[in-house]
Parts: sequence; C-alpha cells; structure tokens
Amino acid sequence: MHFPVSGVDVLPFIPPLVAFLVSSITASAGVSGAFLLLPFQVSVLHYTSPSVSPTNLIYNIIAIPGGLYRYIKEGRMAWPLTWAVVIGTLPGVFFGAWIRITYLPDPKSFKLFVGVVLLYLGYRLLSEVAGWNKKMKEQNKIMQKKFSEQVAKLKEENYNRMAAGLPPEAVVKNKSVSLKKIEYEFWGDTYSFSTMAIITLALAVGLIGGIYGIGGGAIISPFCVAVLGLPIYTVAGAALAETFITSIAGVIYYHILATTAIASNAAVAPDWMLGALFGVGGLLGTYVGARIQKFLPDRIIKGILCVLILFLAFNYIIQFFIK
Repeated sequence: MHFPVSGVDVLPFIPPLVAFLVSSITASAGVSGAFLLLPFQVSVLHYTSPSVSPTNLIYNIIAIPGGLYRYIKEGRMAWPLTWAVVIGTLPGVFFGAWIRITYLPDPKSFKLFVGVVLLYLGYRLLSEVAGWNKKMKEQNKIMQKKFSEQVAKLKEENYNRMAAGLPPEAVVKNKSVSLKKIEYEFWGDTYSFSTMAIITLALAVGLIGGIYGIGGGAIISPFCVAVLGLPIYTVAGAALAETFITSIAGVIYYHILATTAIASNAAVAPDWMLGALFGVGGLLGTYVGARIQKFLPDRIIKGILCVLILFLAFNYIIQFFIK
C-alpha cells in the first residue's frame, strides 16, 4: 500500500501490528510507545521528512485513550501531577515544532538528536533499575515488598484469578495542591514534589517532545520515577494524559506551520492515514498495557523499557558517526 503524503510503501497490517506490540509493553510505564515508533518509521519505513514528527503525534491522539481509560477507571490518576505537566509542556511543544522544521530537517542530524534524547532516558532508567540512586533504591524495596506481600495474600486466599496485582485500595488520593507543593497518597505512602519544579521541567520536555514528535511522556515518566521518586503505578496515567493533550496541540501547530513561509519546501503536514493505522494498533495496545500493569512488578516494567531505549540510542548515535 502506498501512502502519498509520506511516500511510504508498506503492507496495511504492518503499522497497526507494530504499534500494538510496542504500546502493549510501553503503556505499563505510562509511555504511549511513540518514542519507539518514530525510529521504526525513520529506519524501517524510511520516512525521514519533518512531517514524520506530527504523524507520530497523530498516533498518540488515537492510541492513548485506551490506556487512559483503564488508569482513570482504576483510580491510578494523579490529576494534580497531570495538569502541572500539561501547563508546562504546551508552550515547549510549539517551540519544539518550530526548531524541528527550521534547524533539524536533515535526517542525519535528526537521528543524532533522537539518539541523545534516548540515551538520557535510558541512563535515568538504568540508574534506577541498577540501584545507583540510594533514595530510589530504598523506595523500590518498599514497593517491591508490598507487591510481593499482595501476591502471597492472593495465593493464600486462593482467588480464582491471577495471583498477583495491586489491591483495590491502591488508588491515588490527593492530599494538598498549591503553587509550592503537590502531595498525594498511594497505597499507604505519601509522595510530594515541587509544583514549580515540575512545570519548569515540563517546559523543557515539551521542547524536546515537539522536536521529536512524542508528546513528552517518554521523558516525563522516567524523570518522575527516577528523580522525584514517584511510583510508576501513579506516574503512568499522568504521563499518558499529558502526552495525549500535548499531541493534539502539536498536530495543530504543525498544520499551522505547514501553511507559513517557515516550512518553505519541506514536507511538514502529517500523514493522517499512516498515523491513523499506527493509532488503531496503539489504541488496543495501550488498553492492554494499562490493564496488565498492576500485575507486573515495577522493576520488570522499567527493565524492559531500559533495554529498548538504550539499544535504539546507541544505534542512532553510531549511525551518525559511521555514515
């Protein structure tokens, strides 16, 4: 099948299949999977024009509601965190889209940028999984202990279902929200962080996400977990919601830029048909990923993401220097 906007030729079942496999894994960590689909489009489908970024954002818009629904339904949405991140990210997405079109239209330079971003994400996750951060290491032990105790409890009670997972009472309960600090409770423990710090970080994340075409959740999620020390079970839904909202804004802005002199002769408008095919597979995948998250230890979720991210990061950086 030929996609005239992007110039891609691919069997129509391949995009949704790839998107389903990717998102079913990444949605458990609050990541839509767009950060992995973009390398697939660039390296496998050879879709390298600036319009690949907004096409990737279209995938987010269609794919994310499936996972978001599960997190909202099961009470694992940290809404104050979500809105703080959205407020900071939106301005950054607009500037990121402009930078992508103006300064990174060349595929080789764009690949290096992608590689560096992925390398940072991989390092943050690796430091947490490996226990280099003492504070996070202690919090991981506490969360793992609770998870193991829940597994043992369910086995002892002989539930006629999978003997694992978060209990029904493991939901997010907001305690205080102000311009200075956000605080909430999850599974008996209290977590807090600076409101202005997360908004400032989100601004930088939006800038990178707008360039990359990922919405920003893939960067926010590892930061909230590895730096702020928030449990992945509460970060995932907020990261997906942020990615969904900022992706809508990003696609609109790319469309606007496509009509201006900034775009010049570059292909900027997204390929809606290709993005929709990826989105359909992602919609099912994020739902599955969000549903199975509570049955997976957080260490496994982070470990899988870490391996995928570092592999892609080194691959792109090496490509920049040898080609």
